[in-house]
Amino acid sequence: MTPLPVSALSGMLGVCAFWLALGVLGLLLSKDRDGVRLLFPASAIAGALMAWIAGTALGQAPMTVTLPAGLPGLPFHLRLDSLSAFFLLALGLATTGISLSSTGYFRAGTTSSPGATFLQYHLFVVAMVFVLLADDAYAFMVGWETMAVASYFLVTTDHQHAEIRSAGFLYLLIAHVGAVALLLCFGVLRGDGAYTFDSMRAAGHTPGWATIAFGLALFGFGAKAGFLPLHAWLPEAHPAAPSPVSALMSGVMLKTAIYGLLRVTFDLLHVQGTGWGVAALAVGLAGALFGVMFAAVQTDMKRLLAYSSIENIGIVLAATGLAIVFRSYGMTALAALALMAGLLHCLNHALFKSLLFLATGAVMHSTSQRSLGRLGGLIHRMPWVAGAALVGTLAIAGLPPLNGFVSEWMLLQAFLLSPELPDSYLRMLVPVATAALVLAAAFAAYVMVKFYGVVFLGQPREESLLDAHDADPWQRAGMVFLATWCIFIGLAPTLVLRRVDAVAELLLGEGLGEKLGSGWLFLTPISAERASYSPALFMGVVGGVVFATYLFVRLRYRTRTRRGPAWDCGFPAQTPRMQDTAEGFGQPVKQIFEPFFRIERVMPEPFDPAPRYWSRTGDRLWHALYLPIGRAVERISTLIARLQHGRIQWYLVYSFVTLLALLVVIRL
Repeated sequence: MTPLPVSALSGMLGVCAFWLALGVLGLLLSKDRDGVRLLFPASAIAGALMAWIAGTALGQAPMTVTLPAGLPGLPFHLRLDSLSAFFLLALGLATTGISLSSTGYFRAGTTSSPGATFLQYHLFVVAMVFVLLADDAYAFMVGWETMAVASYFLVTTDHQHAEIRSAGFLYLLIAHVGAVALLLCFGVLRGDGAYTFDSMRAAGHTPGWATIAFGLALFGFGAKAGFLPLHAWLPEAHPAAPSPVSALMSGVMLKTAIYGLLRVTFDLLHVQGTGWGVAALAVGLAGALFGVMFAAVQTDMKRLLAYSSIENIGIVLAATGLAIVFRSYGMTALAALALMAGLLHCLNHALFKSLLFLATGAVMHSTSQRSLGRLGGLIHRMPWVAGAALVGTLAIAGLPPLNGFVSEWMLLQAFLLSPELPDSYLRMLVPVATAALVLAAAFAAYVMVKFYGVVFLGQPREESLLDAHDADPWQRAGMVFLATWCIFIGLAPTLVLRRVDAVAELLLGEGLGEKLGSGWLFLTPISAERASYSPALFMGVVGGVVFATYLFVRLRYRTRTRRGPAWDCGFPAQTPRMQDTAEGFGQPVKQIFEPFFRIERVMPEPFDPAPRYWSRTGDRLWHALYLPIGRAVERISTLIARLQHGRIQWYLVYSFVTLLALLVVIRL
């Protein structure tokens, strides 16, 4: 890409200023719903410009600037390097598609305060950009907290409902607990007392303090990313938020936490311990299996996608952990392979998860339904949405030749090279981790078959679905934009990975370079003799086989074609009730992995004249971890409330007793 006539960092700040100006304009036009809605295309143009600027910055020398903002003596330091540019590229691409789709989504009646929602939307986006550009702890935490507060108000857009307010409170609570851990992490990382990242890079951290900093970073960023067991807010907040907001949070916001973890681990800390990688690997794979198993038993579209996000973020964390393990033994090339697989999966997830949330929003707009048990047959009434959702479904399922397969295939190649590790215990551990990764990928394909099949295939399960309509042109444009990128990265991954290689060189000092392949046709991340993948050839062969089969059948049986009714299995009336349901798809998973779920059932009695079956699948971690903490906090709050009852005479008694106690201590 050709360099910009002005610095890329200045261009990004200009895009942020434009977004903020759009937000204020939307607030001023809050009484004109259509006027506010039609500002989203301008936001999409700014997102595309952000993606282009970020693409030019990949591989360039870092750019820094000090803003005359903040507090006296505490200005904001900003830095644009390849790591931040890569995540800004993902942000720009996802925001472009989401903003285009939002033009059609936020129609009249979608929200009671369109101006405020529009302002919060752009504050949220700008805060994420600020987090990715921050070059000191102060600027980072200001952007981090602004991002949390803005997204909280977006989650609670429909605050009239108690369950939405509860979901927003849970999200904000866990976000602030994570923020406290990040403050402590930056406190540990401080070098000569300065708060800038440059001083932290220059500081010589002992292995003990470095381990503490990494643990705090893993906890703090994990609260935002949804690492197990800090995932509880994800399946609550995503269903509560409007679909474009869910797309932003899942597709982009979760990646800011991954960015922060990579920044601390590979940039601010100069050493990486093997134990760090093993811990990240274990937490990541546990989260991947947990998320995909719970996604398999969901009956709500958005909750299913939320649990799927836990699974995909777990895969990214597992890739990061494997990269740390390889780096700790000086195996930099293999560390680069694992790291680049995780980075590419971040970009892929930003695209196909945003696409699926937008498709879900279009379905909800058209049908007023979010339960899988009330949908079906929408491919005939919503062909545009069904086509875009099919691309996202195949991509998230990790099927070739789409982008999701490339990142998972690269990560699997990194796992298969684990026998080169010098530690015998790790050589025994990593194959088990490889099996867990493959199991999670297989379950993900199973979940996506359930999602797409129940929503779009078969017959409508409700008569109201006969009136369903396709998405409007703006929503189609946003989904087609994201689907196009899913296809492009899937067919030409080498072109994208050459840009991602700059991030590996920045963080590890070595990338894959020429190992990626000399052209765009073949991807050879290790060597052409060991493993190679050509998505274009794969697609060509599959397409050729399908076309040849079609021609053979047409020519061979052209004169013998007979038409007759399909076999109905002995049932003359085929009704929607005879289709596989979402509960039916999840039943095998419930049966096999029942100990992992907290299942409540109501079974009908024998000879019951009106039999009813009811089942609810809960999270054991919620009941074993979060509810006890909540009850303990409630008891402590009750005790404090008894002490603070508003009577001045008792406060004087407390002061007098405290004074006596201090005098006794001093006397002793």
